[in-house]
Amino acid sequence: MQITSLYFIILSIISVFIYYLLNHRYRALFLTVLSCGFIATYSYILLIYVMAYAVINYVIGMKIPDSKSKKALFITGLVFNITQLVLLKYVSFTLNPLLHLLHVNLDLTIISRIIVPVGVSFFTMQGIGYLVNVKMGWEKPESNFIHFLLYLIFYPRFLSGPVDRSNKFIPQLKENKLFNQEKVIDGLRLILFGLFKKVAIANQLAPVVVGAYTDLGSADTGSLLIVLLIQPIYIYFDFSGYTDIAFGVARTFGLELRPNFKRPFLAETVTDFWKRFHISLASWFHDYVYMRTFFRYRKWGKNATTFALFVTWLLFGIWHGAGWTFMLLGIMQALAIYYEFSTKKWRNRVFSKMPKAPRILMGRILTYLFYGISLVFFFAPDLNSAFLFFSKLFPLEGYIPMGIRNEIYLLVMFFVVVLMTFEIIRNDFGKAFTRIEAFWLGKQSWNTIFRWALYILVITIVIIFNKDVQQFIYFQF
Repeated sequence: MQITSLYFIILSIISVFIYYLLNHRYRALFLTVLSCGFIATYSYILLIYVMAYAVINYVIGMKIPDSKSKKALFITGLVFNITQLVLLKYVSFTLNPLLHLLHVNLDLTIISRIIVPVGVSFFTMQGIGYLVNVKMGWEKPESNFIHFLLYLIFYPRFLSGPVDRSNKFIPQLKENKLFNQEKVIDGLRLILFGLFKKVAIANQLAPVVVGAYTDLGSADTGSLLIVLLIQPIYIYFDFSGYTDIAFGVARTFGLELRPNFKRPFLAETVTDFWKRFHISLASWFHDYVYMRTFFRYRKWGKNATTFALFVTWLLFGIWHGAGWTFMLLGIMQALAIYYEFSTKKWRNRVFSKMPKAPRILMGRILTYLFYGISLVFFFAPDLNSAFLFFSKLFPLEGYIPMGIRNEIYLLVMFFVVVLMTFEIIRNDFGKAFTRIEAFWLGKQSWNTIFRWALYILVITIVIIFNKDVQQFIYFQF
């Protein structure tokens, strides 16, 4: 079931009414059944697999605190999680080449074709995070299996996150959530604007970016330069659109998910960018990979920081996919962050002499361009394609990219400018944003008319643009 489909929206709205009519004790069970049904629309085998995965992690988590060999049991759980992830996602990059070298005629990719591993990277990270928390004593094992299962498969975030934490999500399930009209309305508003981001902007830019990488041989310099500038916008509005929908659906049930975006294109450094973009994933790698690696090798001094940094970002890249392109994507982020860390004092001394506004603008532009360049390795199907892309880059000669009509292109860019302007005002001009917010939340008749006029306009745009289904980018992970 597509998360942008009318069926999904109607089902979610009906489910909200049922949810609040139920006794508190049965609400988690209701959401679990709903989530199981959602997964079954993709594959019944996947549903069975996820249930088995949840049982194994649940049992291991329950036994860790009282086990005499706590470390061995934890490692067993860790090996199980990583092994199943490799079998479902990385076979073609790891095991199949090894079997080929050993002259073993066995194609293990058949496992992923049978199970259809939708959302595998996300629920695996949540499973590993839970086991780490229990092993370290940061939380007690969850005795209620329904609550634990729902933590792994909650349907709004099952496909593409955000990556949640068990000690943040599960306690919310134990609270008796009363119907809160403001939260429900706020959730519906988030869903609406998430749909707008996805279908009115991301879906319209998809042919530009995807089309360029599928036919690099015939693409010209101007087209590829535009793609380089557009692809950060494309991935942001696609992914943040999904996140808004997931947040909105969860909020209508009185549940809050981990934040995932905080105006990332206003970041002045790559380090700051990853504190604003895909926050749940970046923070997961920081807490469970970087900090654990650094702590383990802290006797190395500063070298421990460098080692932990590169290990973390290498795994971050590999998490996105099996291939050298994703490894380079991660290494590029590590190099940029290492540069910023090691030259921080020098840069502060040099750039402190610049006026604040130009310094901020330059930092944002350079960070945006770096991210756009690194995304070539995200979208390119292989290294040859990535290098071909870069080999064709020359000064822009003015060209509307292939795969999109001029008037649609201009309209989408208008949407982007409006939304990005709003983010700049919110981030840099607090007083102006406060006045805008006061007008938006005003109780006068003209405030209400403006709100509903905007809602109707957005709904109309979503309906008009929501013709060609474009899958969410992070659905593949």
